Amino acid sequence: MLTAMFLAALILITVHSQETEETITYTQCTDGYEWDPVRQRCKDIDECEIVPDACKGGMKCVNHYGGYLCLPRTAQIIVNEREEAAAAESTSGRNNVIRRTPADPHRAPPNPTHQIQCAAGYEQSDHNVCQDIDECATGTHNCRADQVCVNLRGSFSCQCPPGYQKRGDQCVDIDECTLPPYCHHRCVNTPGSYYCQCNAGFQLASNNHTCVDINECDANNPCAQQCYNILGSFICQCNPGFELSSDRINCEDTDECRTSSYICQYQCVNEPGKFSCVCPEGYQVVGSRTCQDINECETTNECREDEICWNYHGGFRCYPRNPCQEPYVLTSENRCVCPVSNTICRELPYSVVYKYMSIRSDRTVPSDIFQIQATTIYPNTINTFRIKSGNENGEFYLRQTSAVSAMLVLVKSLSGPREHIVDLEMLTVNSLNYRTSSVLRLTIIVGPYAF
Repeated sequence: MLTAMFLAALILITVHSQETEETITYTQCTDGYEWDPVRQRCKDIDECEIVPDACKGGMKCVNHYGGYLCLPRTAQIIVNEREEAAAAESTSGRNNVIRRTPADPHRAPPNPTHQIQCAAGYEQSDHNVCQDIDECATGTHNCRADQVCVNLRGSFSCQCPPGYQKRGDQCVDIDECTLPPYCHHRCVNTPGSYYCQCNAGFQLASNNHTCVDINECDANNPCAQQCYNILGSFICQCNPGFELSSDRINCEDTDECRTSSYICQYQCVNEPGKFSCVCPEGYQVVGSRTCQDINECETTNECREDEICWNYHGGFRCYPRNPCQEPYVLTSENRCVCPVSNTICRELPYSVVYKYMSIRSDRTVPSDIFQIQATTIYPNTINTFRIKSGNENGEFYLRQTSAVSAMLVLVKSLSGPREHIVDLEMLTVNSLNYRTSSVLRLTIIVGPYAF
């Protein structure tokens, strides 16, 4: 059995020529051999070189004539030189070639111009040997336009280009997108190939398959103010005092003045990204939102020397230092007395005291606003109090709180700016029919605002 593997079958067909009387030998190589056109004989095929992984399981491949063996790596190999030489002279294989053998070695060599016959797929070369015909290069193949011609020894093969597969006689596109996932996000099939696409907010990496996040804030910062990158997208935020517009990118000023009517005590002024509170003339902003009256009498006193400055909510007024009118004379600050020696004074109040006060506009009612009290108390006397003038519209009410005092009550809300002069009279009588009176002339200045 082993001897048969080493020997090649030799088929000889002898043809006689009348002119050259030579013998033409048709030789066919058996399996394991191939024809050597140069040496004009069959030569062994080294399967250990051309067969991938010819031996497995740690075995080593040993080539021999007509085949190969898989032996342990520790095996020793002894080659019989006679058999090797004999096998080298054998012929085997599949290629049909023609070998010319002179009929008589003593005769002259054959005519070099004599044509030899080559098998299909071969042609005679300039050296009078058979060589392979490249049908792909000569265009003698019959491959379709959508196929690729591949030359073989003695023949050719029609194959499909990369990205296509054979289905019958036709080449059809391979849909790579239906195969195991090549793309990270999306796969797009194309004729003979494919490419990958990424979702919005991602881009292809250098391997053209993986998708990596795009940092939009570093790339082009689409946000009008603040940009924060997130996986696959980004979000915009605005600085304090601004709010995102409907496009979620631009920032619009927040009109804080519209959010609440109580944000400022007087008036709110909207500004880009912020707001400010302002106060009317005569007031100043305190704590960014509250209005506080400015005491002009302490800052910009514009009254003359013979006048006194009286500050009220939102302004000031100048009043004479000596408010006394005939027949009254000034006895102390703001107090005028009518002399007893003057007969005119018998019908007039004994004294008139000038007082000034300021109240805010639209003050809540009823509200106690001023207390009048006797400065001198006489024994066995009775004191009564009344509003002598200045209450024509009934804005005030005088409530007696003790034998020597009374409280002025505001019963109707007053709006400013406005000035009210109210005379409050205290009448004093005793058991001896003694009768006297004194007046407190109260000037009430209502400010223009409720603060």
